[in-house]
Amino acid sequence: MKTRYGNKVYPLTAAQRLHFFYQQYCPKKQVLNIGTSVTIETEVNFEELKKAIYQAYDRCESMRLRFAKDKDGTCYQYVVKKEERDIEYVNFTGWKEEDAQNEMKKWTSVPFEKYDSPQNRIVMITAPDGYNGLYLLVDHMTMDAQSLIGFLKDIIELYCSSMYEGVNPPTATYSYLEQLKKDLAYEQGCKAQERDREFFHNLIETANPIYNDIDGVKRLMEVRREKKDDTLRAVKDVSESVDSNIAAFHLEAEPSRRLLEFCHENQVSMVCLLMMGLRTYFQKLNGYDEVSIVTTVARRATVKEKKSGGTRIHCFPFCTSVSKDDTFIEGIYKIRDGQNRLFRHANFDPVEYYGYRSKYYGFKEGETFEPMSLTYQPMTLQEKGLTQLGDIKYKTQWYPNGAAAHRLYLTVMHRSTDNGLDFNFEHQTGAYSYEKLEYFYYYLCKILFKGIENKDLKVGDILNLV
Repeated sequence: MKTRYGNKVYPLTAAQRLHFFYQQYCPKKQVLNIGTSVTIETEVNFEELKKAIYQAYDRCESMRLRFAKDKDGTCYQYVVKKEERDIEYVNFTGWKEEDAQNEMKKWTSVPFEKYDSPQNRIVMITAPDGYNGLYLLVDHMTMDAQSLIGFLKDIIELYCSSMYEGVNPPTATYSYLEQLKKDLAYEQGCKAQERDREFFHNLIETANPIYNDIDGVKRLMEVRREKKDDTLRAVKDVSESVDSNIAAFHLEAEPSRRLLEFCHENQVSMVCLLMMGLRTYFQKLNGYDEVSIVTTVARRATVKEKKSGGTRIHCFPFCTSVSKDDTFIEGIYKIRDGQNRLFRHANFDPVEYYGYRSKYYGFKEGETFEPMSLTYQPMTLQEKGLTQLGDIKYKTQWYPNGAAAHRLYLTVMHRSTDNGLDFNFEHQTGAYSYEKLEYFYYYLCKILFKGIENKDLKVGDILNLV
């Protein structure tokens, strides 16, 4: 297949193939849906907002993305020249807030028609509290959280520039297709890819991961007894149902600020601090110095990567070994150095990575060393420099899609209202209860604050104190 309806077609990227792969095996196809809303505390001219939305579509190729399947079943992608669908409007005035939220959760749980069909939905809304704005639903194969936030910012800035004097239109966006061509060229084979492959093969062959669980070693010990093998280090980490929910916990602005200040003062990222907190929790519950957690890499280092839309996230297991004799800050520095090494090679195909790892360890389907994934999302509309709204208050909200391919996925992001941190534990409901995740969050916070207040304290001492 070379063209589709007059549009040139392209293969899927590595990031897209990763999503495509697990959607194929997930019984609930909405697993790739990302739903969010942004509303502002002022009246909105919805005709002008609709114009801004169409302009934003024109400026963002990945929001005009379509997928097609050839006779062999291979999936391709293409960009249509124009998005001309009508933009819906829903007025929630008179609704209970909870009912309006549930309605948008329902929207988020409806999968898209996969082929030759739009992969997003925009609804202009008036919320029960009188705020006005829009709801946005996208397929993860076309957008990730960073590009989604950038698209929302683009709409708001286009709207403000048309409505208010002295407000400049947003700066130029970059071509998704041009960035796509660069990614596909890398995948065709080059020296950088060879170096990345060598790095990850060596990482797999020299690491010594072992499965750690929220409840301690019980699951691993059960597997060892069943298979009569005390050397086993992995478990089959799948649940009977992919039904999911989000357990959300909100850290207040002041303690969130203290975590950010610690990172700034010690020149480490929030991801490193969070990873240290998580692995220390697992170390306490399971007793192992080796802890492996899946980490996500945004791969948006350049301006063009940041502003070209699409989905760029790659996910890799990240195994750390921190001794109880290491101090808290030494553990963070180990994580920082390991993440920096991994990030330099993060263009490598995650599907190829997991294939090689499964073969090397002789994994059967569903077996893994990792109990969870971690994503830190530093970018909010506020962080992106959204100044056009002035003092007008605004709210953002994320909605669960009702399905999860993994048992546990923690996303930490900043609230738009006060920059405090929200800890969103997306979990398969058959795997974890809200109470269990609340316990996890409570002890994670205890470890984090004990650590930042006593960064030179040994990890073993922290384990005894929390």
